[in-house]
Amino acid sequence: MEYIAVLLPSVCLAVLFYFVIKAIFNVDRSEREAMARAEEMQDAEDARVAESREKKNDDQEIDPRA
Repeated sequence: MEYIAVLLPSVCLAVLFYFVIKAIFNVDRSEREAMARAEEMQDAEDARVAESREKKNDDQEIDPRA
C-alpha cells in the first residue's frame, strides 16, 4: 500500500500532463488547418481580383493621341 501512496501523485501528474499536451497539439493542428483554409480563400480572391483587373485593362481602348 505504501508503493501506491508514493507513486499515485506522480502517475496522476503524468496523466494530467499527457492530456494537456494532447489538447495543445489538437488546438495547434486545428489552427494550422484554419490558417491554410484562410490562405486558400485569400489566394483565390487575389487571383480573381487580378483577373478582373487584367480583363478591365484589356477592355480599355488606347488613345492614339496620348
